[in-house]
Amino acid sequence: MATNGKIKQIIGAVVDVHFPDSKLPEIYNALELTRQNGEKLVLEVQQHLGEDSVRTISMEGTEGLVRGMEVIDTGKAIAMPVGEAINGRLFNVTGDAIDGLPQPSKENGRPIHNLPPKFEDLSTATEVLFTGIKVIDLIEPYAKGGKIGL
Repeated sequence: MATNGKIKQIIGAVVDVHFPDSKLPEIYNALELTRQNGEKLVLEVQQHLGEDSVRTISMEGTEGLVRGMEVIDTGKAIAMPVGEAINGRLFNVTGDAIDGLPQPSKENGRPIHNLPPKFEDLSTATEVLFTGIKVIDLIEPYAKGGKIGL
């Protein structure tokens, strides 16, 4: 069930949303609103302010937003599509394709806020990073996972 709120305050990319008579959305939930020109804007909940308001971060510019605009809680976090369909593709921060190709399904998408992998699952073996530049790969090979300056 989607809950509705209204914009209470806008300070740059920070937008406070008031939810009267409703349950507050969880931290990291995505909120959506429709601008006056019909475009959708995504806000991400960062903090609960009291019992009826949340502080959010806008994922795009806040130009044109006004107090009192209706905001809808999606009930889930911002998710990115995963799988073979995203190889070589360009996406914005909300997981929408920006390369002009069809949007891949977000059905099996992963939230952008996840727990880190367990230490036991990480690889401890040193692997060589092949740059494709034969001179560098031969004379001074680099290890994966470190910082290099070429």
